[in-house]
Amino acid sequence: MVSEQNLLAQLSVKVGNRLRDERLLLATAESCTGGLVAAAITDISGSSNWFERGFVTYSNQAKSEMIGVPPELIEKHGAVSEPVARAMAEGALLNSRAQVSLSITGVAGPSGGTADKPVGMVCFGWSNRVTTVVETKHFKGDRTQVRSQAAQYALRGIIELLDKQA
Repeated sequence: MVSEQNLLAQLSVKVGNRLRDERLLLATAESCTGGLVAAAITDISGSSNWFERGFVTYSNQAKSEMIGVPPELIEKHGAVSEPVARAMAEGALLNSRAQVSLSITGVAGPSGGTADKPVGMVCFGWSNRVTTVVETKHFKGDRTQVRSQAAQYALRGIIELLDKQA
């Protein structure tokens, strides 16, 4: 059985190979994963050829200041929402030289969950400067497991985005 860490590393390599082959740069905007995707990517030698930058926008203020998420959007929908995930993905592109991006915002737990937004709820965004796709998933497990599953899912989403534009 492949460990969570090995799976994340394998997905990162797969994403990197695709981006390198297509001569594209990736930017990430992460909240609940705290840079887990960026760390997995930069563990790969040569990733500077296809990874442009990563934003860890853990606080609402960071989301607004670093990647331009409107505070009103966060106030209206909450930080863990598809509209904010969309704004994060698009903001990562606007504030970088990348052509594709991913965003992750969620409730990793064990605290912070509500009836509407329980622990394990994570919203994702993927953008290629033309199209932005958003999705919400619910993961089970402890904080580490939720964060790992979210990072893996975000990388799979980039592969899907690249498949659609190919």
